Amino acid sequence: LATILERHRDDLAADVYVIMDSVNWEAGKPAFTTTLRGLADVVVEVSTLAHPLHSGQFGGLVPDALTTLVKLLATLTDEQGACAIEGLGTGRAADLDYPEDRLREEAGLGEGVEFVGAGSFVDRMWAKPSVSVLAIDAPSVDQASNTLQPTARAKVSVRVAPGDDAHAALAALKAHLTRHVPHGATISFGAESAGQPGIIPFEGLVCEAAQAAWGEAFGIESVFVGCGGSIPMVADFQQVFPEATVLVTAVTDPDSRMHGLDESLEVADLGHAALAEALLMQRLAP
Repeated sequence: LATILERHRDDLAADVYVIMDSVNWEAGKPAFTTTLRGLADVVVEVSTLAHPLHSGQFGGLVPDALTTLVKLLATLTDEQGACAIEGLGTGRAADLDYPEDRLREEAGLGEGVEFVGAGSFVDRMWAKPSVSVLAIDAPSVDQASNTLQPTARAKVSVRVAPGDDAHAALAALKAHLTRHVPHGATISFGAESAGQPGIIPFEGLVCEAAQAAWGEAFGIESVFVGCGGSIPMVADFQQVFPEATVLVTAVTDPDSRMHGLDESLEVADLGHAALAEALLMQRLAP
């Protein structure tokens, strides 16, 4: 996208960019997003053997790649489940109270399951780095045998705090994995990507017009929030068009289950958002 914006700068130039890819405070309560976490991910592969081995014959003596990989991945978080990668930045989120019972319900957290990390809920979701293991390539349970695996790989993803640099975070992730690989195993890296976090000022006449338009359309005042997800295009627009206003808002809510099964939104909020955009254009018309 950054290349397209640079190449077609004159054709794509505008006073305002409205990006509806964030999350509202809750269904029926609109929000403008003022901070975004960035994203850095990489595929890591661990190798310990030249070929598979019988787990009984060599187990307890020879490290297999899958167990070695699991041990390596466990170093990515501390005992509280917080990100333990050295060198990552952190910040503070908006001063909002996110009730625990509401958060448990929206997340579908199992009974007795504890939250991870430390600090306020919004700080942990919006302003601190987090790390997740997105996938592991290994034999399936159905096809497993008593075999020590020579190689195993995983895709690891870091959410980068607002104000930090995604490329530096990617380097920190790879350095951590390299430094902590156990048993002298060979480590290598595959596909990687990085998307910058964002700080989105909400000030000026356009923002005042947007706040009024969204308030009229939804019938309630907007909330100013952070977002733990990443929308790297926001930073791209800000860099190429520094004089423009970038508005980040939403049609979804915390129960929309984005990227999951039954991804959805409140139909009424879709209508409210469409009306809000029309009202904003009316207010901005010369």
